[in-house]
Amino acid sequence: MAREVRTRNKIPMRQCTGCREMKSKKEMLRVLRTEEGEIVLDATGRKNGRGAYLCLNPECLKKARKNKGLERSLKTEIPEEIYEKLERELNAIEQK
Repeated sequence: MAREVRTRNKIPMRQCTGCREMKSKKEMLRVLRTEEGEIVLDATGRKNGRGAYLCLNPECLKKARKNKGLERSLKTEIPEEIYEKLERELNAIEQK
């Protein structure tokens, strides 16, 4: 008798830097610091660089800004204009 082998696919989990909740990687947005030091949103989740994750909720970006969660995760200071750019992009994604 052959034994039935069951394999369960692991779902990658990530922690939001704003609300600190664990969610699946697909439900989150990756914020990335490139090798050049540029801060960008990574919609694919595959770009090279140091990444941090945020929920798609704009409130999480506000919390991460207040507690400096993104700065800590990305190990760099983030200027105000970058936060504003991230907020605009996050709102555009939410509108879709």
